Amino acid sequence: MIEGVRIDPLRRIEDERGAILHMFRSDDPLFERFGEIYFSLVHPGWVKGWHLHTKMTLNYAVPVGSVLIVLYDARDESTTRGRLQEIRTGPTDYKRVRIPPGVWNGFLNTGAADAVVANCATLPHDPDEIRRLPPTDSSIPYRWPVAQVKGG
Repeated sequence: MIEGVRIDPLRRIEDERGAILHMFRSDDPLFERFGEIYFSLVHPGWVKGWHLHTKMTLNYAVPVGSVLIVLYDARDESTTRGRLQEIRTGPTDYKRVRIPPGVWNGFLNTGAADAVVANCATLPHDPDEIRRLPPTDSSIPYRWPVAQVKGG
C-alpha cells in the first residue's frame, strides 16, 4: 500500500427498486474539506491517466461499471517511493479510494459498458496544479493490462 492512500468500504443499500450508494458525509471522520465533485465517464477498454495533483486530495468511488485504479508513488519524501498499487472497484466491490497529492493515478475501464468514476476533491479544479503523462509513458513502470492502450 502507498503511504497516505486509504481504501474504505462504502455503504450500499439495495432493494427491489435499485440501490443507494453512499460516498461521503460531512461528519465522516475522514472528510477533509470540499472543493468540488465531478464524474468521469470512461468507455470500455480506455485508460484515463496518468494524472498527478500537487495540492488536491482525490476521493474516488465507482458507482457504475468496473474500474482498475493504478497508483504510482513518485514523491521524494515518501517511504513508499517507487511503489505501484492496483485497486479494482465498482458497485459490487464499492469503496472510496483516497489519493494524496503527489501520487500519480490513472484508471482503466475493465468492463463491457461505460463506467463512472466519482471524485470528491478537496480543492476546485486548477489546471496549474495538475501534471499529466500519457498512459504509456516509460517514467512510470506500469503496463496497462489491455492489448492496446487507448486514452490519455
